[in-house]
Amino acid sequence: MNPSTTAHPTSASPERALRIGLIIIGDEILSGKRADKHLPKFIEILAARGLQLAWAEYLGDDPGRITESLQRAFASGDLVVSCGGIGATPDDHTRQCAGKALGQPLVLHPEARRLILERIADTAREQGLPYEPERPDNLHRLNMGTFPVGAEIIPNPYNKIPGFTCTGAVGERGGDHPSGAGPSQAASAPSGGREPHAVGERGGIHFLPGFPVMAWPMAEWVLDTHYAAFFRRQAHVEKSLILMGAMESTLTPLMEALEAAHPQIKVFSLPSVDHPQWGRHIELGVKGAPEAVEHAYAALLEGLQAFDLQKGPELVR
Repeated sequence: MNPSTTAHPTSASPERALRIGLIIIGDEILSGKRADKHLPKFIEILAARGLQLAWAEYLGDDPGRITESLQRAFASGDLVVSCGGIGATPDDHTRQCAGKALGQPLVLHPEARRLILERIADTAREQGLPYEPERPDNLHRLNMGTFPVGAEIIPNPYNKIPGFTCTGAVGERGGDHPSGAGPSQAASAPSGGREPHAVGERGGIHFLPGFPVMAWPMAEWVLDTHYAAFFRRQAHVEKSLILMGAMESTLTPLMEALEAAHPQIKVFSLPSVDHPQWGRHIELGVKGAPEAVEHAYAALLEGLQAFDLQKGPELVR
């Protein structure tokens, strides 16, 4: 997950399987001031829907690097979730970088404006204070609702301050507004040229806050609302066994032969050199739909008879 080595595909194809990426933004993660909780939770959220991550990337609060990463992600056609940096403080750059990556100005989204003002009113009422939407600090809060032209909002059940979604096609639209458009400008912006793809029709980036209490339910809403057609409806199973003292290079021809003979499954090997129970070993197995896995796993066991290996327990997930 080193940003310099993260691989992104260079082109999108609507026929290919959905690929999912995760971008986590914040100096506090890279410095160790806060431990990242997003990666394991997103793996869990996706697994509950029969999906899995294809890649993940960590970035600091560097506008240039964020913009470059977003440009690659938009070009990939992947479903990408970005967590962090969408606030309105000087170290929040993600909204502005999304605009640069798409070649679009930021404009105040009318629904985001309504939700932010509603949140300001709620806070005033909770604190027993007057509702003053024109107060300078409240006007500044509206910046959290400025998104690239054509963006769609993502509802935030925690405090109503929305996230936003941009598809890769937004950058193909015409832009009539000067760069740097802010909340004092028109609440909605006309667009020309091609309309963007519908969310879920192809990849896009879904921008969420860095706070887990907000980001996680928002991510679930995005998946359930726009990507349910991609959920794996049938069961998915993994069957494997532990092989003590085995070498991956020795087993590679068998693994290749299994995948060639059973294209509906995937073969995996997980080596370990210092496991407290099994020492140096490989967990070798197959994963996929149950019936296909049963046939492939039987072939795996048959193929292993040609090797003089000490076998450990068999595992089913």
